Amino acid sequence: MRALLAPILTLSLALPGWAAPIPLGDLSAYLNRLTTAEADFTQVNADGSISTGRLLISRPGRVRFEYAPPDDTLVLAGSGSVAIFDGKSDASPEQYPLNRTPLGLILAETVDLGRAGMVTGHAEVENTTRVTARDPANPEYGSIELVFTADPIALRQWVITDDAGNRTTVILGEMTEGGSMPASLFNIRREAERRSN
Repeated sequence: MRALLAPILTLSLALPGWAAPIPLGDLSAYLNRLTTAEADFTQVNADGSISTGRLLISRPGRVRFEYAPPDDTLVLAGSGSVAIFDGKSDASPEQYPLNRTPLGLILAETVDLGRAGMVTGHAEVENTTRVTARDPANPEYGSIELVFTADPIALRQWVITDDAGNRTTVILGEMTEGGSMPASLFNIRREAERRSN
């Protein structure tokens, strides 16, 4: 019997989809090492429309999405808030707390994907590791699915599902890590003042 099972077990281990996902501890360590990063991105919105732009990350707590024309939207996270500036309007930006968004989970000062109740999915899918996470204290805020590749570990995309069930996918281009980014790039108040002048 053992002789019959051996080839089957060997074959099953060689099949795609049987690879082990990257451990959560390794993914947490990668995100905690990620201080600054820049990448082009493509965003697939809940209604099927597509936007493109440039993304700047400065952990902890800061991100900047510069959307390309004709969109011209700017999304900033800094000082615990997220602000959405409409490029076609002089109105004040729409703002809400960063910790009420799933993106706040990976912008936290310390990312711990092993925290009880945070990760609701962790699997290897088509040579990527996919991790679905949410705030265990506030699951109603939505969830984020992070997609990583290995050797070396790199964040490739994320999918945010909001409290209404709408899904937004952000696909990252080649990411440039490290380097200095001035805090003014993430200053919501300064950007609002600049636009009002």
